[in-house]
Order: sequence, then C-alpha cells, then structure tokens
Amino acid sequence: MDKIKINTPLTESICRKLEAGTEVLITGTIYTARDAAHMRLLNLIQTGESLPFDLEGQIIYYAGPSPARPGEVIGACGPTTSYRMDDLTEPLLRLGLKGMIGKGQRSPNVIKQIQTHGAIYFTAIGGAGALIASRIIKSTPVAFSELGAEAILKLEVVDFPAIVTIDTHGQNLYDHHTKN
Repeated sequence: MDKIKINTPLTESICRKLEAGTEVLITGTIYTARDAAHMRLLNLIQTGESLPFDLEGQIIYYAGPSPARPGEVIGACGPTTSYRMDDLTEPLLRLGLKGMIGKGQRSPNVIKQIQTHGAIYFTAIGGAGALIASRIIKSTPVAFSELGAEAILKLEVVDFPAIVTIDTHGQNLYDHHTKN
C-alpha cells in the first residue's frame, strides 16, 4: 500500500478520509509538547490567557528532542508515550487541535473526543528518533524554554512518517492487533 501524503494544517475533511492503518507522510508544521507543556497550556486555557500558538488544524507531536549536534537542525526526536497526555487532551481538541503523534494506546475518553472533534491519532515509530529527525528541516522554540527538552517547538517537516492509529470513526489499530 502506498503512503498518503498530507499537509498541515489539517482540516476535518482530510481527517475524515484517513483510516486506521494508513501510512502517511506529513509535510508542514507540527509542534512538540509533552506532559509539562500540556499542563502549562491547560493552565493558560483555564485562566483565559492566549496560547503560544493557534491550535486550529494543528498537530502536536509528543516528543522531547535531544540537543542538536553542530550543523544539525535537531537531535534525535522520537515519540514519547501518549497516555500521559490523555487527561490533558480534551481542551486542546475543543480548541481545534486535529492531530496528535505519539506511541502507545489512548484512553476510551480520548478516543471518544477524537471522534467528536474529527481528529486523528498518529503513531510514530519508537526507536526511530534519528530517522524522524532527518525529516525535520527547521526547529524553532515557541514557548516554555525553561522546560528544556519539554519546551514547545515549532517543527517544519517534510515527509514525516506516521501511521493513522485512531481515526475519526473510532477505529483503533491497537484493537485490530490485540483481537487476533
């Protein structure tokens, strides 16, 4: 099966066409954010403050890249375990977040919210941080630099490899593999 090329920002119509199990190559902008950054974003939402970037149509990559070596854009940039963000995901989806990239399963509530908001959960291959880093052509700090590797970065990517793991219809690739 050929990989489907998609560009950011994502629209609900693009998301609704993607099915669990589809391999994609993402080109455009994605943002990194892990646990600590999610908690800060949630605090900003709860206090009515502006977020450091507009979530509409965006993808958040659950990653904390290692420092770049001289002459490189970024260090290794593999995914982190997604369930740690589950309790912090719904408010971001309500504000227009359309994609999340990580590894591992998501909670039933997050799966329901993915369906409700027409979003997608992608999986990136754990242990492939160097390969993934080769698809990142630019990395710009956006917010919370004091968090180090957990700061929010804006990444410009070309053909970033991922797999649609939970689609807008609630199909879950993990369910297909655990039932057989």
